[in-house]
Amino acid sequence: MLKNAFILILAMIIFVCCSREKEKADLIIHNAAIYTVDSSFSKKEALAVKDGRIIDIGSNDEILNRYQSAETNDAQGKSIFPGLIDAHCHFTGYATDMWKCDLTGTTSFEEVIEKIRVYEKTAPMYWIYGRGWDQNDWSVKEFPTKEQLDLLFPDRPVFLKRVDGHAALVNQKALDLTGITATTSVKGGSLELKNGKLTGILIDNAMDLVDLKIPSVSDSLAKHYFGIAQQTCFSLGLTSIHDCGISEHTVDLLKEVEKNGKLKMKVFALLSDDPSYYDRWIKNGIYKGSRFTVGGFKIYGDGALGSRGACLHQPYSDKPSWTGFMLTDTHRIKTIAEILIQSPFQYCTHAIGDSANSYMLRAYAKALKGKNNKRWRIEHAQVLDSSLFHFFGDFNIIPSVQPTHATSDMYWAGDRVGTKRLKFAYAYKRLLEQNGFIALGTDFPVESISPIKTFYAAVERKDAKGFPENGFQKENALSREEALRGMTIWASYAAFEETEKGSLEKGKAADFIIVDTDLMTCKPEDILKTKVIATYSNGEKVFGNTQP
Repeated sequence: MLKNAFILILAMIIFVCCSREKEKADLIIHNAAIYTVDSSFSKKEALAVKDGRIIDIGSNDEILNRYQSAETNDAQGKSIFPGLIDAHCHFTGYATDMWKCDLTGTTSFEEVIEKIRVYEKTAPMYWIYGRGWDQNDWSVKEFPTKEQLDLLFPDRPVFLKRVDGHAALVNQKALDLTGITATTSVKGGSLELKNGKLTGILIDNAMDLVDLKIPSVSDSLAKHYFGIAQQTCFSLGLTSIHDCGISEHTVDLLKEVEKNGKLKMKVFALLSDDPSYYDRWIKNGIYKGSRFTVGGFKIYGDGALGSRGACLHQPYSDKPSWTGFMLTDTHRIKTIAEILIQSPFQYCTHAIGDSANSYMLRAYAKALKGKNNKRWRIEHAQVLDSSLFHFFGDFNIIPSVQPTHATSDMYWAGDRVGTKRLKFAYAYKRLLEQNGFIALGTDFPVESISPIKTFYAAVERKDAKGFPENGFQKENALSREEALRGMTIWASYAAFEETEKGSLEKGKAADFIIVDTDLMTCKPEDILKTKVIATYSNGEKVFGNTQP
């Protein structure tokens, strides 16, 4: 009798436990290989989402026994990663460049000419505007000149910007319309001459003499392009980006898109270096919307290595009389530091050459005065001498780098700086060691928008062709875990957003991607084959089919 009573009580307990109402969730995904990217880099099987946030994450049994949802998806063993974050790109610039002729990947100047001759027939403006050429990809690795453009387009201005955005080729019509002559000079830039005549090549600030005269696209078209750009990002696994150097007008456009509920991409923006901005923004403070944040300023220290605008201590190896130049006056750089040290805004500086990096790091150090939580950043940090690395650790300066720059530049970087300086260029592992973290990005549209290529370049130090066989300066490769952290939690840290996103943990935004390849364990040659199956932002599927 006692035995039967015990069995009855046990059955009742089991019944009550089983019939207890489960907590409701908006979304459950289970049977997955979830890389949380938490402090221990743990793996889980399932997660539950409610109101755009992760409410729980654990084993299949833990989540399925505790939660119920009208939307429950079986991931069928696929890998899930936090939504990828691009810590340095030009999102709005990429979007509004969509009306321009894409010259990326051209293999000769003749191909450039062919493309713009086709483009001119449907170009939406009087100006013929192209972007993306790189003479380093051509058999003749010299800057082109304007003669052919003058013959083909005598009555229509042409402006063709180099891939890095630090040089442009223009025709005579463009020069005439803007009043540029062989005697024109500009601080922080140069106009190339041959036999005393303009070649049409404008370097860095000299480009603005023309570029700023070209009409911008309408606001309505710009906002339309933002939508296209964010969908491209989602399709590649990006859920957040850091947009480096935007105008107040662009800020207003993004606020409108956010207000209308059409901004699904999470945008952390750095304002461009306009002297009129500082007092106003510092007075009003950081702007924090639901998906759009303005948290810092982007300053140009120098130019780019490919166009020989990067500022070096010693002359270029392939141009012995030239050391490049600073784009921003050094007194102004110091003044900006004195202004921003009193504010919550980040100071983020484009610095490529060893001289520019040296000046910026020392200017930062003088203002920061030691350990701090200001999270000022050096964008690119490409060429440094061995004495500079410790500044990142001593003053908690964040290196924000783009791994595909190394694998794009490796073909010619040695020609620019020589073997000795190249040893301390694109030194991502050594930079990582200074603070224990590094932020990774693409710099799109300068490089490919694909974050998978960023990951591959970081860990394999090879380009998309698999070159070189043993990797470029492989001693500076990152581990797969380090690369993933650099594209998620460390990138979010670089924007003061690590408590909101960057890892898949309770309370954080449900930003994640489902992919068809386990990036942590697959063969190196399979990394670039990776496809994004689905992308979620705040728990909402923004890319992919109904099922994972």
